[in-house]
Amino acid sequence: MNKTIFPIRVAFIALCAATGWLVCYTIREWDDYRVLATFIGLSIGVLVVLVDLLLKGFSLRGLSALTFGLGMGAVISYLIGTSPLFIEGDAQVLYLTRLALFLIVTYLCTVIALRGKDEFNLVIPYVRFVPQEVDSPVVVVDTSALIDGRIARICESGFLSGALIIPRFVLEELQRVADSADTGKQARGRRGLEVLSALRRLKQLDLRIHESEARAEEVDAKIVFLAQSMKAKLLTTDYNLAKMAEFHGVPWLNLNTLAKSLRRELLSGEPIEVDLVKTGREDHQGVGYLDDGSMVVVEQARSLVGTRVMAEVTSILPSAGGKMVFARLVGPTD
Repeated sequence: MNKTIFPIRVAFIALCAATGWLVCYTIREWDDYRVLATFIGLSIGVLVVLVDLLLKGFSLRGLSALTFGLGMGAVISYLIGTSPLFIEGDAQVLYLTRLALFLIVTYLCTVIALRGKDEFNLVIPYVRFVPQEVDSPVVVVDTSALIDGRIARICESGFLSGALIIPRFVLEELQRVADSADTGKQARGRRGLEVLSALRRLKQLDLRIHESEARAEEVDAKIVFLAQSMKAKLLTTDYNLAKMAEFHGVPWLNLNTLAKSLRRELLSGEPIEVDLVKTGREDHQGVGYLDDGSMVVVEQARSLVGTRVMAEVTSILPSAGGKMVFARLVGPTD
């Protein structure tokens, strides 16, 4: 994006300077001031580009709210200025009063519109023109989902479709956590920033940063309000936030629930591959773990600890920590 805008800005500044130079050809009296006119044109171009840079964080929704506020302020001031209140009186006083009325009312309407820009949408973001009865899913991501880290692998696999919306205040909270003096919080925040960078690198992922701010003070209330106003789903691992979203009628996606639903159901006689990491209680046993944390005890595999083996499930026992799987050795993997 910046690589595209930069040459446009340079061309605009050069065009302004050239315009100042060419103006002198139309006005003969200015022939001696061509250098000055070129400098003035160049300065105007630079000033416009600086204003453009200052408006970098100004969103399209903010622009629509600003336009609405200016229009309403102008209409209200016009109606008051043409009312019977201003029929008689000194012309100069009436002019100054109407001018002050226009400036004050327009300013107030503009400020009110900008403060409430999330409560109305003249330009509705993240809504695509699709056929009727076809959903265009939008998912709002909170801080806990980014810190969790699994969202990057899920998006890389292609299972999570739709646009991912990350609010600006979530990024700010993530940055505060990464800058914390607590080493634990700092590590979690940095992992969240690394996950965000990984998401940005996924070309097939539609990742968007939402610039607008909700009026609520707490981050949880802000993100629920944003998801509700955008009719989006909320992706989180925070149980309390999920329950708050459920109370407000916002559908939510829980990565922990997804992980539980993807756990493999093993049956006796089924072959499995497992990395043996230590010896078992018996001298001939080797122990490994499945992806879901289940312990696998392989008979006659003590000498193969530290390698990946193929085994066949013989029995499965429930335990306090999950499942304990007993298997017999088939052989090492290739």
